[in-house]
Amino acid sequence: MKIAVTYENGNIFQHFGHTAQFKVYTIEDGRLVSAEVVDTNGSGHGALAGLLADIGADTLICGGIGMGAQIALDQADITLYAGVSGSADEAVALLLAGRLPQNAAANCNHHDHDHDHACGEHGCGHDHEHGHDCHCHG
Repeated sequence: MKIAVTYENGNIFQHFGHTAQFKVYTIEDGRLVSAEVVDTNGSGHGALAGLLADIGADTLICGGIGMGAQIALDQADITLYAGVSGSADEAVALLLAGRLPQNAAANCNHHDHDHDHACGEHGCGHDHEHGHDCHCHG
């Protein structure tokens, strides 16, 4: 497992699309085995999901993130923990302990559900009644 965190000076950077760095944690058997800081080299909103996929990240912890980026991460099968602030290292420790909450309203990440429901029920922001598709169930 690889966990990427938007990163600035030890803390979670609060705007996914403008992050200059990710701190990438490699986890094996539930334990941290390595961590490295990776530069985004000026990649913007659209390219960041691809960058994360290229480095093998399967989980992202970040602060604020827009719907387009959420959809791109969902399509890349990257699990999202958004709306998180504070220390990057502490957030990863909470995730590994199973205590980092997912903000469903921010994430729209409902792969655990085997039933159909309207996006409006979970804050996806899409309106099925007027022909918009929910990209939550990629």
